[in-house]
Formats: sequence, structure tokens, C-alpha cells
Amino acid sequence: MTGDVYKLNNQGCSKFNKTINSILNGEISDQKIALFLSKLSNHGESDEELLLVLKNLQKFAIHVPIENDNAIDVCGTGGDKKNTINVSTAAAFVIASLNGVVAKHGNRSSSGLIGSADIFEYFGYDLNKSPNQIIKMLQKYNICFMFAQKFHPALHNIHNARKMINGPTIFNIVSPISNPAGVKNQLIGVYDDKLVERLPKILKENGSTNIMTVRSEDGLDEISTTSNNHICILQNGKIKSFILNTVDVGLPKTKLSDIQISSNVDALVSFISILDNTAKKSLINIIAVNAAAGLIISNLASDFREGVKMALNSIYEKKPYYLFKKFITEYGDIKKLENIENIKNEYS
Repeated sequence: MTGDVYKLNNQGCSKFNKTINSILNGEISDQKIALFLSKLSNHGESDEELLLVLKNLQKFAIHVPIENDNAIDVCGTGGDKKNTINVSTAAAFVIASLNGVVAKHGNRSSSGLIGSADIFEYFGYDLNKSPNQIIKMLQKYNICFMFAQKFHPALHNIHNARKMINGPTIFNIVSPISNPAGVKNQLIGVYDDKLVERLPKILKENGSTNIMTVRSEDGLDEISTTSNNHICILQNGKIKSFILNTVDVGLPKTKLSDIQISSNVDALVSFISILDNTAKKSLINIIAVNAAAGLIISNLASDFREGVKMALNSIYEKKPYYLFKKFITEYGDIKKLENIENIKNEYS
């Protein structure tokens, strides 16, 4: 491998595929991988290259055959470095409490304080669960969690190279959207404005059904109540883009500082407080609007106004909390939840 970035004519496509396969197979040195990924990033990854890497990464994944066409994933690319609460995990439990089916896929935090895997792991969830265990979990609770490092073992072969680059690569884009269960419906927060309209087109080409990509104007890789949001949606075979201001769907505008956290403990307390409706309204509202997006992708809500109302009502009735408590009682350590509840009570 020379480190060249190939143009994707027929010959280039073949060479590019061969290179990506060799990288994921662990056949290439860390230095050469870093050189290849750096050059790829510097020239700007094409749609064709993104699609080919996605297909190759999925080929190397440990698959979870859930056989549910309505299942969705709620996942962000990370990289916004805003130290906000973990939106996707809380939103996932809200969606699941409303009969959405969430095959959640995620990792430990890369740039923020706490990632989805960090939350599940803290509460005693075994990140090494088998595909069969994941399927049973999803069938029982409408939600599961698949740890990216477990279900994408080939990513281990690029770990050192990515650390050498110390910046985003094509895998920062592709890994979060490569769901091990092969879901066709995804809500994806992105770290780059250019990805908002590109990813739905790429995922449509890959066979996806309902896709929504989101990014706020103040840089969050999720729908924010702090500014306008750029949104692109693939639904019914059509792709459209629009701007969403959450004031227009009944949620007051807030400040970025109102949804930021200062520590992992703060993140865990905020997570539980949102689920049981004891958090600040600013935290509950940002979860509600992101859950609304997931409900739209799940075909459970027709628009954001309806979705927000559904999400808020579920939170007000503490349905996400009761679901999470049952989930952790079976798949985690209930004492960890009790510990966070005690800390939460000390906060109040």
C-alpha cells in the first residue's frame, strides 16, 4: 500500500476496496494506515469512499440478526466537544417507552465526558453480551445496547493509527452509522455540516429506509434547543432538508450552559433525573425533541410537534425511568442505580 487516495473509477474502486480490506484484516502497519487515512481525510472523503468503507466495515462486523424492520438506532458521530449531557441514550429509553424499537449502538466517549457505553457500563451492563442475548433483550424491553468495540472487532486494527493521527478520520463518520443489527432506520447526529445532507444519500444507496441527520448551528451533534438545527430526512424514498427551531414546536430556547455537564457523576445524575422527570426543564426538553426525531423515524409520530408532546408525556409519567429500572434489574446492577438516586437526592 502506497498511501495514495484512489479515484473511484473501476480500477480505483478495486484498489480502494483491497486497501480497506487489508486495513480491517490487520495486514498493514499502523504507520501506513495512519498515512492512508490522513491523506484520505485531507483530500476529503467522497460519497463513494464512505459507502465502500461502510460496506467493508459491515462485512467484518459481528452481526445481530434482529429481524425487525421497524427497529431504529439513535447515535451520534461525536466530536462536538461541547460537554453536553448524553442525549442519545436518554432519548433511546424515551423512544422505547413509547413502543419504539431501539437497537442502540455506541461507544465510550471520544471527545466528551461520557458516552453511551460509559453509561451502560456504570450501571452494571455487560458490554460483551452475545448476539442472542441482545435479541432477547430487544424483544423483551424494546431496547438493547451493542458496544461498538465488541461488535466491530476489526476497528481494533486501526486503533493505534487513529491515535497517531489525533484527529477525525473516515471511521469517525462510518463507524457510528454501521449498526451491527443492520437497522434500516437511523437518527444520526453529525459533527460536520457537510455530512447532514450527504449521509442520507449514502445510506439510501446502502438500503436504508428512514434516516434523519441533525446538527445544530452552535455545533452540537444532536437537535438542540439552543439554536437553529440543520436537518435532512430520508423517508418514503425521498430526501428533504429543512431548518428546525425548537421554539416552533413548543419548546423554549435555552442556553448551552443549561445542557452542559461538569463531571461523569453529573452526567449520570442528569440521565436518571431526565428519565424520572426531576431534571431541569432545559434537560428534559432537549431529550424530548431528540426522542421526537426518533419517533418520526419509527413512524410513530407524524411531525416534531406531535413527537415532542408524546415524549414529554412519557417523561412526565416516568415511563422511561420505570423501563430503565426493569432493564437494569435484569441486565445490570440495581445497586448502582440506587447509588445514583442517593446522590441525586443529595443534589436536590
